Amino acid sequence: MNEEQSKQAFANLTPDTMLDAIESANIRCDGRFLALNSYENRVYQVGVEDDKPIVAKFYRPARWSDESIIEEHQFTLELADAEIPVIAPIVDSQGRTLHQYELFRFTLYQSRGGRAPELDNPDHLEQLGRFIGRIHAMGATQEFKHRPSVDIESYTIEPRAWLLDNNFIPLHLTEAYSGLTRDLIEQIQNCFERAGVVNILRLHGDCHPGNILWRDDKPHIVDFDDARMGPSIQDLWMFLSGDRPFMTARLADLLVGYTDFYEFNPAELHLVEALRTMRMIHYAAWLARRWDDPAFPLAFPWFNSMNYWEEHILQLREQAALMDEAPLVWD
Repeated sequence: MNEEQSKQAFANLTPDTMLDAIESANIRCDGRFLALNSYENRVYQVGVEDDKPIVAKFYRPARWSDESIIEEHQFTLELADAEIPVIAPIVDSQGRTLHQYELFRFTLYQSRGGRAPELDNPDHLEQLGRFIGRIHAMGATQEFKHRPSVDIESYTIEPRAWLLDNNFIPLHLTEAYSGLTRDLIEQIQNCFERAGVVNILRLHGDCHPGNILWRDDKPHIVDFDDARMGPSIQDLWMFLSGDRPFMTARLADLLVGYTDFYEFNPAELHLVEALRTMRMIHYAAWLARRWDDPAFPLAFPWFNSMNYWEEHILQLREQAALMDEAPLVWD
């Protein structure tokens, strides 16, 4: 079966097939089935006979190799063994975390609930910083061999080229988008040059508030699917938004806890707005690449409209101005 057929099979993945797959891993399901908030993969909470529910993640074909998925699992298991509150995959009696059923690869997790962190609460941010610092201390002990890095090429240059080459930008906005993003790439490169040499380590990679569950008075960090190599600020900047005084205060809250466990290099603050800009371009291309998946137009009906692209270009222009400003200051 070719890649296009695999993608079509994934788009048509049914609950019955998923339940059969889970039961092939010696889990007796009771028929309860709840879709969770995930679009890149198919993720469901599944009831289990005479036991607590579990979460099953079915991986999108052709995105990660088996080796890269297992490498992510090994990282989260390392963290869990160190009593860092992450949700690690369930290891079966044969030591496996990645399973195969017919065309589909999947992983099982214990189900954990929680609420969103309060990003204006200094205590929440200090605790969150503490646990991210512990993750980075562990992440710095070795490197990923099968996973990519957070870099300008994969997060900006390649996604920009894909959008332009596939005619996703409305025709009357193509020239504006092309010129603006070309200039943004130069600005991003300048930000990285100002930061100088920074440590590159194993990261969560997509550490935004939606991937934090607050329970038992502490954060639980979930979904390491985008784990990569990169600078430590990648796992911190997504908690910084709003005006400059607010971001400066929140940064200080995070770093109070973070620096208890891992050293922070203030030069990385040159990268905050560069990484935000990179994510915006990468996110637009991610939605565009998935637009033939029926789940995406239903979940993101606002995407690929004239208003979306006009607003996207406006936001990128704002980022151009922000990257010319001095970085946040941490005392």
